[in-house]
Amino acid sequence: MNRRDGNSTSPAVPARLALQGFERRALVEALCGTSRNKVTAAEWDSLVVFTFRVLAYTEGLHGKWLFTEIRAIFSRRYLLQNTALEIFLANRTAVMFNFADQTTVKKVVQRLPCVGVGTSYGLPQSRPKQLFKESNMTERWQRRDISNFEYLMFLNTISGRTYCDLSQYPVFPWVISNYESEELDLTSPSNFRDLSKPVGVLNPRRAAYFSERYDSWEDKEVPKFHYGTHYSTSGFTQMWLLRVEPFATFFLNFQGGKFDHADRTFSSMSRAWRNCQEDTCDVKELIPEFYYLPEMFVNSNDFNLGVMDDGTVVSDVELPPWASTPEEFVRISRMALESEIVSSQLHLWIDLIFGYRQQGPEAVKALNVFYYLTYEGAAVEAQIRSFGQTPCQLLQDPHPARSPATQRCVLPSAPRKTDYSGSEVKQELPPHYKKRHKICNALRRAAFPLQTPLEFLEHPQQDVLMVLKFPSNSPVVHVAASTQPGPSGAAVITVTASRLFAVNKWHGLAVHQGSSVPEQQYQLPVEMDPLIASHTGTPRRQITDLLDQSVQMHTQCFVVTADHRFLLACGFWDDSFRVYAVDSGKLTQVVFGHRDVVTCLARSESYAGGHCYVLSGSRDATLLLWYWNGRNCSIGEGNAQFVTPRAVMTGHDREVTCASVCAELGLVVSGCEEGPFLIHSMTGELLRALEGPAGCLRPRLVQTSSEGHCVVHYDGGHFCTFDINGKLLAHGTMEESIRTMLLSRDGQHLVSGGDRGVLTVWRTHDLKRLFAYPGCDAGIRSMALSHDQRCVIAGMASGSIVLFYNDFSRWRYDHQFKYCS
Repeated sequence: MNRRDGNSTSPAVPARLALQGFERRALVEALCGTSRNKVTAAEWDSLVVFTFRVLAYTEGLHGKWLFTEIRAIFSRRYLLQNTALEIFLANRTAVMFNFADQTTVKKVVQRLPCVGVGTSYGLPQSRPKQLFKESNMTERWQRRDISNFEYLMFLNTISGRTYCDLSQYPVFPWVISNYESEELDLTSPSNFRDLSKPVGVLNPRRAAYFSERYDSWEDKEVPKFHYGTHYSTSGFTQMWLLRVEPFATFFLNFQGGKFDHADRTFSSMSRAWRNCQEDTCDVKELIPEFYYLPEMFVNSNDFNLGVMDDGTVVSDVELPPWASTPEEFVRISRMALESEIVSSQLHLWIDLIFGYRQQGPEAVKALNVFYYLTYEGAAVEAQIRSFGQTPCQLLQDPHPARSPATQRCVLPSAPRKTDYSGSEVKQELPPHYKKRHKICNALRRAAFPLQTPLEFLEHPQQDVLMVLKFPSNSPVVHVAASTQPGPSGAAVITVTASRLFAVNKWHGLAVHQGSSVPEQQYQLPVEMDPLIASHTGTPRRQITDLLDQSVQMHTQCFVVTADHRFLLACGFWDDSFRVYAVDSGKLTQVVFGHRDVVTCLARSESYAGGHCYVLSGSRDATLLLWYWNGRNCSIGEGNAQFVTPRAVMTGHDREVTCASVCAELGLVVSGCEEGPFLIHSMTGELLRALEGPAGCLRPRLVQTSSEGHCVVHYDGGHFCTFDINGKLLAHGTMEESIRTMLLSRDGQHLVSGGDRGVLTVWRTHDLKRLFAYPGCDAGIRSMALSHDQRCVIAGMASGSIVLFYNDFSRWRYDHQFKYCS
């Protein structure tokens, strides 16, 4: 593959675009001038004959992607040959290409950007073992910086498992063993599967059968094995997902146009688990969708799945009694996956699937030997396509265990008085750190009785960390927490209603193992911007450009880039939004595109290089999606004076009041003065209109998580939780006027603040209130979370910020307790 420069054009590289279940011939070329990776589909591959219904999914395939949208590139096995590349994109999609040979793969790699997951590893030429060794994900998992789900997806990804190939689909464990009870106790080990054993060994009688098979095997041509089938095959994946497209069509194609016999169809969780314990031909594990996709259990397409021998009509999957809805089943299953019981033994399952007990003598001892053609190095395509592949082995030593939840550091007590009924911090601190407004409610200091495997450390954490008062007294209407160390340092950016912004240095939360820190060593988490504190630099921190007189400043009028070097603001009289350099206050770009005043801004999560998407909403009832180039520090791909948006959304007919963009899901959600809440694709296609219950008419705030939760707050105190498919999951009301809200990274918790000055934590899926922080004597206007989610920074109507200590894990269980992390 060669690049195309100027007037010279070089031939593209032929490849096969690997799609789920089939291939298509394609051309791959890199365009240097536009930094795009272009894929053009050509003629059909004749390797497999497919019906028209399958081919319809691939008509007109043609894709272009910016190099800057590439998150990671991994070499891949395809039919057990190392001739493929998988390209992961920012919108949480991936494309996989199979090339003629490894020489071609190397040529392609040389032309693609050098990126990897987290940009700290991921060289496409590297072997999976090398990728695992060079990454820091195991340490992060041990420290509980990432979840069990995230770590399992990481292991699947670097071991070669991919959503693009059904024969090596990601594999996840069964963790729950009780599908019969009315209630499920996630603190009882009896409700969990033993993760130290393969599925085939969980039943002692079956274990004895497989052990005898291995010991008595005498075929000189075929090595000994315990299992003739596999825990992950193309057929199993299609069976699990046969109720959702395109998997239903794939399943029909491989079954000759008919669904399987109803008694063999996946129709009951209880029956599926029972078969995995009794049937000697069934040792399958699960797939990731069991932990995030409730739609897979619903026959929403009304497929005729047949009638069982006992007369039962097969339609939706029969759920266990402890789950009344698919959403509840997925939520509880995910809770079980993240439970302390699973966390304490997940490394043992990793040893079986990815580790030292996957092959060799240890696999024999663990009764974990599969048919020899499923392992890396075999080359029988028929076996691979039908009977599965074992993941690449990542380590040959025991995988380390996860650190117990009790071994997490506590935050030391700050050197200040503990009476929060209006007292100030110690007098020797600078005057601007003094508490200027009253904390109305006493801190909740009492620890709740311990009812889980977690234990409390020596000192319960104080809820309020500090209060920082700004001289302007203007309400803090926007807060951005860029607290992760980087080239620009860590900072908390604040913007007031008078459009005075501050770059406040972030020192982080003092962490110490044990008791308190000596007072002279203690450093407050945030240090006020010296230009604001001294008043000398105010002109460098003031946005003075003329606003439309009808615009009221609120948190969605501003966006700060991930590196906190640039501030984007809207509401100007000329229908533009503008970009300002945070350090100098200089106007660096004016962006036009709307025909009326821009009323709100939002940005997506950032990826390598600081690139992201910026969304603007306007009174002209449109939304425009823009691309922020982190390299050029501007909207657009170059330095052109006039830039064009990536997409235009025209579904609304009134002024847009709130909006959110999630690049990982490829979705834009927005609300207007009147009418339904809308979901668009990032290409501008209107997907759904979300209608709330009676009274939910004027959306004012919206938050979207990459896990698929969408929370909308309406006038009148109403707020609703939807999934990305538009299903209403919960509806509630608040007693105050909410001005700001945010979701936790995993989407499980919602934090809100409003005119009453109370920061409240809610459970997202049912909008149950979990906790209320100490109330303040001023309303809350804006909020941000630190990168580790341990601190909520609230902007107050009194012109100050309040830092609250946060720990979402304390609400993991239904009862409320405290443990410090």
